[in-house]
Amino acid sequence: MDDRPIRPPALLPGDTVGIFTPSVPSHVRYPEKWVHGLAELERLGYRPKPGRLTASGRSQGYRAGGPEERAAELMELILDPEVRAVMATVGGANSSSLLPWLDFEAIRAHPKVLVGFSDVTSLHLAFLVRAGVSTFYGPMAMSNFAEWPHVLPETARSFQEAVTFDGPGTRRLEPPPRWSNRAGDWATDWKAPRIFQDNEGWRCVRAGEATGPLLAANTGTLLANAGTDVFPRLEGWILLIEDLEAPMSRLERNWRHLERLGVLDRIAGLIVGKPEDFRDEGAPFSMEALLLEILGDRRLPVISNFDCSHTHPMLTLAQGAPLTLRAAPGAVEVLAHGPWVEPRT
Repeated sequence: MDDRPIRPPALLPGDTVGIFTPSVPSHVRYPEKWVHGLAELERLGYRPKPGRLTASGRSQGYRAGGPEERAAELMELILDPEVRAVMATVGGANSSSLLPWLDFEAIRAHPKVLVGFSDVTSLHLAFLVRAGVSTFYGPMAMSNFAEWPHVLPETARSFQEAVTFDGPGTRRLEPPPRWSNRAGDWATDWKAPRIFQDNEGWRCVRAGEATGPLLAANTGTLLANAGTDVFPRLEGWILLIEDLEAPMSRLERNWRHLERLGVLDRIAGLIVGKPEDFRDEGAPFSMEALLLEILGDRRLPVISNFDCSHTHPMLTLAQGAPLTLRAAPGAVEVLAHGPWVEPRT
């Protein structure tokens, strides 16, 4: 991961987006929401194409199928000349099971936009470390595009800007004006209006400035890959970590695990995303205070409350692309440096 990864070609309106299911078959459990997500992709100008396993509607309970057939679905979409991007239906817990059956030479020879988050972190790591290909930490077909009545405009805009950022310029990332952490029941109230609150912006936890390539990851999934051949070294990188369920006791365990692995000694900067389900568990201190406790005297810029996580709307970020992080009390700046994709005529 020392060199900048290969950039995939840009994704343009009218392009085909392959949909694969690396873990939970939520499209089988919640068919109405699934169909709506596909319709939203079409409304934005894309042509969704479910992979063979996804289209079959098969389910093995917590997973769509065996690891070999889930990997085969992804590889078929990667090698399909009609498909310009691959997007996960949703996350889950077992995307890492695909890794032994992925053809990383073929992935490197046919780089395409891959987008997803949460458990899809395992695929982001593998594409980066094993294939040297940049991917996108961003929205998924059901988790984000299937919002009712439409995908949130801030989510859609960030995604479309990310997958068409084909120039050498710099973009300042901005907090969305609103955010929501409601985790509705997809079986009963997925059409219920979201409850939004004003976005107070990104918080400076420790002041400083750093520039480096970005790795965005779900903390638990990143740690589940520790000790494997896809766990990155991260020297000089900006690390973004985010969590769905975030009781303080689990945050302390996970962040301490990162510290004991030496990750906090190697990275140049740290970004912590908004957790969807934060619980202080009676702690008389804040999440940021806990983070400072674990950081100790390490002098690296740190911000929290970032909008690339399980909350809504969600910014889309390119893995391995350079980011500048400037943090000062009351003033946080995040700059994205392009290009993120290769231009297409």
